[in-house]
Amino acid sequence: MENFTFHSPTKIIFGKGTEHLVGAETKEHASKILLHYGGGSIKRSGLYDRVVKSLEAAEVDFVELGGVQPNPRLSLVHEGIQLCRDENVQFILAVGGGSVIDSSKAIALGVPYKGDVWDFFEGKAEPQASLPIGVVLTIPAAGSEASNSCVITKEEGWLKRGYSSQRNRPVFAIMNPELTFTLPPNQTANGAADIMAHVMERYFTNTPDVSFTDRLCEATLKTIIQHVPIALAEPANYAARAEIMWASTIAHNDLLSTGRVGDWASHWIEHELSAIYDVPHGAGLAVVFPAWMKYVYQHDLNRFAQFAVGVWNVEQDFFDPEKTILEGIRRMEEFFQSIGLPIRLDELGIPDDRLEEMAEKCKKGPDGTLGNFVKLTTKDVLNILKLAK
Repeated sequence: MENFTFHSPTKIIFGKGTEHLVGAETKEHASKILLHYGGGSIKRSGLYDRVVKSLEAAEVDFVELGGVQPNPRLSLVHEGIQLCRDENVQFILAVGGGSVIDSSKAIALGVPYKGDVWDFFEGKAEPQASLPIGVVLTIPAAGSEASNSCVITKEEGWLKRGYSSQRNRPVFAIMNPELTFTLPPNQTANGAADIMAHVMERYFTNTPDVSFTDRLCEATLKTIIQHVPIALAEPANYAARAEIMWASTIAHNDLLSTGRVGDWASHWIEHELSAIYDVPHGAGLAVVFPAWMKYVYQHDLNRFAQFAVGVWNVEQDFFDPEKTILEGIRRMEEFFQSIGLPIRLDELGIPDDRLEEMAEKCKKGPDGTLGNFVKLTTKDVLNILKLAK
């Protein structure tokens, strides 16, 4: 196990009706805020009105900026930064899912910075300050409500890049599973794949002696596997929705990272799919992750066999570990299909003509490789994309 420091400062306010507390929570941090959200869903559901009523009752003044898209855009981030500066905003309240939260994080980083906020995503600068943000979560998926990361897409060149910093962690996250009852089935399924990918990126590690966090990872994955089909069949099943929502947060608040080094190659590969083709992040991960597994599993047969047995309940074949491993991957693909997710690039409508471009554009480390579990070259990434066809 590696040395680690675990710091997760986000205050979690979980349960029924908790969105009514947003005004009082926000007032502890600021008296004028930016209310940031996506499309019209929070207005149609009545959530917008409840949030505004709570803010007004707490005497919190606000300006608002809607329009966040899936795979949030840098242009809207720039608009939000300027709005916050013009209005002397002191705090950002994100009402929505991961895209809204990530857009809010980027705005928060950019307001006090004199350069272009994209500098942080390109590794050209580190922030010295940022605005605090709070969250009312509507989609369990990205885990951004308690994570240190955010991902933004720059329209020029269609570059999707992430930036991680402790400054990105929200000061509070209000999480009411009831707000997820009306999610379309595809958003629930895409969220499940995103949650599972966050866990698997941490699970596949070269760090020895991490059995405790291995068990936590397996439990989180099995929770999603058990409860997502229930939520799809019974959208207003509070118990299932609550399990999914809390698992989503735990999957990405870095508890499962403690003492181990994760991989993250599959995320970077998928970023190129969603940057160019604007596919949902979870759907892209459901395609990329099985292909990555098929390409790298021989690197550590024991860990992949453990994954198959511990997560997918495969009966271990001690004489033929590859049989166990491939059955585990098959069951994962079968699960993705059962909840309506694609497992091949063709199902996403992605042709073959830009595979080389995506492989070249994947963000690489100083040594020119991608990932930690297995160091992938550009050729390796291309081979994985071809396996995903």
